[in-house]
Amino acid sequence: MMLCEGKKMQNPAPDNPIRIPWGKDSLTITLPESWELLGIMEPAPSSSLDAFQQELKASLLQPIGLPRLSELAKPGMKIALVIDDDSRPTPVDQLLPAVLAEIQLGGATLDQITIVPATGVHFPMSATAIAKRLGYVSGLRVEAHACDSTEKLTNLGTTRRGTPVFINNAVAESDLIISIGCIEPHIIASFGGGYKNLVPGVAGRPTIAHNHSLNCTPATFNSVGQPIETNPMRLDLEEAAGMIKAPVFLVNAVLNCELEVLRVVCGHPVQAHREGVRTSSQVYGAAIPALADVVISNSQPMDQDLRQGVKALANTVRAMRPGGVMLTCIRAEQGVGVFGLANRKLPVGRKALKLLAPLILVLVPHLKLKGMGEEDRFFLYFALQAMRRGDLLVYAPTIPLETRANLPFVTFVESPEAGLAFARAKFPGKAKVLVFPHGGSTYPILPR
Repeated sequence: MMLCEGKKMQNPAPDNPIRIPWGKDSLTITLPESWELLGIMEPAPSSSLDAFQQELKASLLQPIGLPRLSELAKPGMKIALVIDDDSRPTPVDQLLPAVLAEIQLGGATLDQITIVPATGVHFPMSATAIAKRLGYVSGLRVEAHACDSTEKLTNLGTTRRGTPVFINNAVAESDLIISIGCIEPHIIASFGGGYKNLVPGVAGRPTIAHNHSLNCTPATFNSVGQPIETNPMRLDLEEAAGMIKAPVFLVNAVLNCELEVLRVVCGHPVQAHREGVRTSSQVYGAAIPALADVVISNSQPMDQDLRQGVKALANTVRAMRPGGVMLTCIRAEQGVGVFGLANRKLPVGRKALKLLAPLILVLVPHLKLKGMGEEDRFFLYFALQAMRRGDLLVYAPTIPLETRANLPFVTFVESPEAGLAFARAKFPGKAKVLVFPHGGSTYPILPR
């Protein structure tokens, strides 16, 4: 079945509004007749991988840049199997059986394996959540990651960019590491997946704090879809993870916008990752004809919660010209989620924040705010930079009023129509418009 069919449309007639996905339903967006629709920027046409298990087995049989897993896994060795946590859409339960079969083919047994969820600075996963993510597999130990426990972290040294490298003991002391995750556009790291499951996934808080701070700069704060070779945070985390002594075998899925598997890459954590990135960029990078006065972006497929949903804003804000208006529709089916930036009320309001932003931005990498984690510090930097670009409107009906008050970077609106009315007041005549129905995963490729 063909999914995520890419298309560009001309300005629709008033009786032919734009519809964007909203759970099992859709939202209706009717643009003023005087506005020009530059395009509806969808992911490239892609289909689900009907022969998913065959693709997985073929990738395991011919890994990129490493021997087969059955050749690496030996009897008696310590094996760490790192899985991304449930903030990611990776179908771990579907990937795991073939991976375990390949390990056992080499003579290793399940009691040699320790599962380590890559929670980074996120909350630990419950036993129920881990079991659901894995599917039922008996005989596997689980080691919860604790980013603040010095007793459970191994110091591996310091990277060339000054990041102290603390890694979960079960991972650092293993003889073989298998990393299961997915590759998707990522606001800080260019793309997810690869070594990112280890750093920040199973790293200590000092490691994560310094690594994230590397992209708190005007040139790198929005790195989604950008070349990895120019991303200091991604290059640093790869250097840090490369300091682990054991070989790392990657199993990464690339998903389409319906969160179905499109491709699986296995093997070397850099070489296989880059191959997966090529696929992800071909699917999710959308070439826009020009910057828009008004950008409308939708959180699908990242509809889980507010923390995931703001990716629709982060991924596509570069498509808005300076001084424009952006309307982001965030479904947030589970509410706010683990989003420290929304837990603390800032001492200044929107107007003062925008005025003081140039001064605050310099301080953000060094701030220690109660209730905020290392990722939230980066989100604060990003939010300050983004709000300076234009008016950021958010339609997120599941988000409570008290949480909205803690996020002065954006203006919450009660309906898409209210957001369009705001934009029309700013652009009463002509305006150029771009729409991203799957903004949770799509990013713009800017015209040269």
